[in-house]
Amino acid sequence: MAALDVLIPTFGRPAALAVTLTCLAGQSHPGMRVVISDQSEQAQVETRREVTAVRRLLALRGHETEVHQHVPRRGVAENRSFLLSLARAPRVLFLDDDLMLDSDLAARLSTALDEERCGFVGSAVIGLSYVNDIRPHEQAIEFWEGPVRPETVLPGSPTWERHRLHNAANIHHVARRLGIDRARGRKYKVAWVGGCVMYDRPALLDVGGFDFWPQLPPEHAGEDVLVQLRVMARYGGCGLIPSGAYHQELPTTVTDRRFDAPRRLTIVEGPGGRPGILD
Repeated sequence: MAALDVLIPTFGRPAALAVTLTCLAGQSHPGMRVVISDQSEQAQVETRREVTAVRRLLALRGHETEVHQHVPRRGVAENRSFLLSLARAPRVLFLDDDLMLDSDLAARLSTALDEERCGFVGSAVIGLSYVNDIRPHEQAIEFWEGPVRPETVLPGSPTWERHRLHNAANIHHVARRLGIDRARGRKYKVAWVGGCVMYDRPALLDVGGFDFWPQLPPEHAGEDVLVQLRVMARYGGCGLIPSGAYHQELPTTVTDRRFDAPRRLTIVEGPGGRPGILD
């Protein structure tokens, strides 16, 4: 069994996915298994030559890949839930389909989980078109000086404002300013991390994973945020700096964000049982 399952939900982005898979083929982490859930209604990624070519490269490097055509679309939370149901490894890396990664990123995330034994470690995604857009007013960072501990972060709270650190290329600028390199990475406190998050799978399952998906309309946003808030409240979570994850900066496939999961569903379960819908 692989030590790490990389789980990738995708929709209509075969070229971007091929770039992401190429970065996975160059990872130093041994024994990964890559599982893709494709919700493309036309030109499924499994039939695209660029994807097939990189899957062959992954196989050559010893990494198994699976592609599942998962339709009809019932929302990205349901797609993530489906992917999680296929996972077997003790750790899962949820990865967006339009990223580029440093070659040691999966290994660094895994090492950080080893060190902290928390629920997740994430790498904020850098938009390289913003590399000259320096925003000091968004670059506050709170490092974990001791072990990562559980904490409750709620929408609208002061800790929620931590998310601004992940805008544009802020995390890149902070690492450069403070002289933090990949050999001496640090963990910091987060509101959430988008796009590239490694979970301890038992911790993720313990909070229910994405099993809240039937409570969401097919068009929604923030399902990954909600899950991280729930994991963080029980097991703790952190970000890793330097990041090592970069956005291809394609247009989003999540265009309707009126139903924002963390603002519409409860974060922490009450005395009556599991978290539920607020309204």
